[in-house]
Amino acid sequence: MGGPSHQERQPLKPVHLVAGNEILRVQELADAIRARARAEGFLEREVFDIDERFDWDQIEGNLSALSLFSTRRIFELRLPTAKPGKAGADFIVKYCDNPPPDTLLLIIGGEWSNKHGGKWSQAVARVGHAATLTPLRGDELPNWLRARMQRAGLQADAAAVSVLVERVEGNLLAAAQEIDKLALLHPGARLDAESMAAAVADSARYNVFGLMEATLAGDARRAVRVLASLRAEGEQVPGLMGWVVTELRRLAMLAGVQAAGGNMAQAFRAANVWDSRKADYLKLLRRHPPAVWERFAIECGRIDRMSKGREDGDAWLALERLLVAVSQSRAAGLVGA
Repeated sequence: MGGPSHQERQPLKPVHLVAGNEILRVQELADAIRARARAEGFLEREVFDIDERFDWDQIEGNLSALSLFSTRRIFELRLPTAKPGKAGADFIVKYCDNPPPDTLLLIIGGEWSNKHGGKWSQAVARVGHAATLTPLRGDELPNWLRARMQRAGLQADAAAVSVLVERVEGNLLAAAQEIDKLALLHPGARLDAESMAAAVADSARYNVFGLMEATLAGDARRAVRVLASLRAEGEQVPGLMGWVVTELRRLAMLAGVQAAGGNMAQAFRAANVWDSRKADYLKLLRRHPPAVWERFAIECGRIDRMSKGREDGDAWLALERLLVAVSQSRAAGLVGA
């Protein structure tokens, strides 16, 4: 399946599929397709957030109503797991067999692997364009950064690009933000290693956000390393617990709603989860059962009491065990050991 540059060079097709774990690249390619569609007269857009309880007849009804209007319209299907289910797959195949006129179907998936494909994605590839965006390899990141800087009017030598690679640690969102800032503060600059190091914030600096990022990404070793660095820098456990508690309580709440068959769209809104992060949270919820997420949230209280001398125990060790347990699937037995 073609990558983003391939899709951006092609004319619009009746159906476009954009999926992958690289949130920034998925968002930007989807934005490019929408912009091209608007330029070609697709002035209305309907967005459908798809979950396991979605009623596909709703889209069928809206498609039938199109004959009443002369406007061209985009139908955007957001599939956090990139799995439409049987009803959804049947709908997509049927749509691709006979795409309605003046309609563009844009399917956006939050993740992709070789298990996601099927007749529905084959049908998309047959009549439209499909881009599945895999994470950039280490040797691809420098070229991606260099091209993005060039589009922003910046020039950087190989050493400067290496500095940026080291600072952003493969985080494309952080990289994009740094490049935008460079373009604003140093328009048209030609950067070498020294000027790049001085201009770019150290996005790789260990902090509590990086601590939870590593934990939720399932990278236990990095989480432990970040925690040790924070301790060496003089941080205290009470100062770290706020973000840890917030994330684990959010996950415990979402897991409870999901287990009870509740409205996940409403739960995400209540938990202040952005659309771009829903797929990440749904993936996380599969890592542990609801009771374990609840146990993790409760354990935060015990660690906080330890850190304040209200309960016996080593708060640093307990926090490390908690983070390792959260990062590893079905690892509840590590908590409170």
